[in-house]
Amino acid sequence: MSSEKSSSPGNAKAQGFSTLAVHAGEARQKPGNSMTDPIFCTATYTFENTQAVLEYLDKKIPREEYGRYGNPMEKVVERKLAALEGGQSAILFGAGMAAVATFLLAKLQAGDEIVLFDECYHRTREFCVKVLGRFGVVTHLVPACDYQKMEAVITPRTKLLLSESPTNPHMSVVDLERFAAIGRRRGIETAIDATLATPYNLRPLEWGVDYVIHSCTKYLAGHNDMLGGVIVGRTEALEPVRKLRGVIGTISGPLSMYLLLRGLKTFALRMERHNQNGLAVAQFLAEHPRIERVYYPGLPSHPYYEVARRTMRGFGGLVTFLVKDADAQQTARVVDALRLPRIGPSFGGVESLVEQPIIMSYHDFTPAERRAVGIYDNMIRLSCGIEEPEDLIADLRQALEK
Repeated sequence: MSSEKSSSPGNAKAQGFSTLAVHAGEARQKPGNSMTDPIFCTATYTFENTQAVLEYLDKKIPREEYGRYGNPMEKVVERKLAALEGGQSAILFGAGMAAVATFLLAKLQAGDEIVLFDECYHRTREFCVKVLGRFGVVTHLVPACDYQKMEAVITPRTKLLLSESPTNPHMSVVDLERFAAIGRRRGIETAIDATLATPYNLRPLEWGVDYVIHSCTKYLAGHNDMLGGVIVGRTEALEPVRKLRGVIGTISGPLSMYLLLRGLKTFALRMERHNQNGLAVAQFLAEHPRIERVYYPGLPSHPYYEVARRTMRGFGGLVTFLVKDADAQQTARVVDALRLPRIGPSFGGVESLVEQPIIMSYHDFTPAERRAVGIYDNMIRLSCGIEEPEDLIADLRQALEK
């Protein structure tokens, strides 16, 4: 098997991050002597004879049987992602929400309780409250980064503490050491969705968190051309999640695996530019007279700046801001005046994207519901790509002047 000579998470600290992004998890010599790992477009893997089937079942020989349970490239990608996070194992999924949903279904059952910070991704909140709630799982939402309230709602039935960090779109940064300590002290597992941070900027496992979740669709793949999700943690603890993925089929497809693996090769280089662009744009906006507020953890004015500076390498490319004295229509005119960013959901790709959250992400919320979660009519979310920072700033300047 090619995995026998591959890099492993165990030697991750001996190599730099960009080196890991290029080489970790891969065999030096690949099938067919190819430079890149081959794509296995197959649903079924055959056996030479009956004895081979019996040996596979009895001796657990590391090979594939059926596409819902694995793919050779999938193992390569999982090893690479585990190495980048400094974890034992990774499980790849067909989308970020497939990772979240499968993880929660594997970990929770009727009567269990889960505690979320209220700035978690709104689809995660929706899945917990509306879907898991139908099956008897109780969800407690507490204000972001309010650790006292988090502890106050914990009961003997609480099985998981979950948060995003930084949060989207408010960019609140969780004190992971404190968050993980609450879980350890109360005997409760902890999980962080670090999609916005990426393992380049933040590694939650190193702060004592049990699981880290990513939408690979965003920065990890980085080109707005695939969907994927991943969970990283201890091998044994993830085994029920892996088994459930095989049952319900929330797997990634071979072409998506290939695009993710290819995207990861330049991951570190892209993140350097995303970090540079995000900070430059945030600093420009913070000084512009037409801007009321900027949400970006790399600014000293951000309420969680000290936590971010202590725990993060960089602050990413996502910048949220409020246009001063603007209603929804005036804010939309600023969005429409931008020439470089495309209007669309998502973030983390090489192209800049922009959206007005009340229209794009929270359109199905009532005005009262939006205000309750801090989504305002004059809010804009900008995902800085890898364009030249001067060009992004010039574009923002002309749009705001209009």
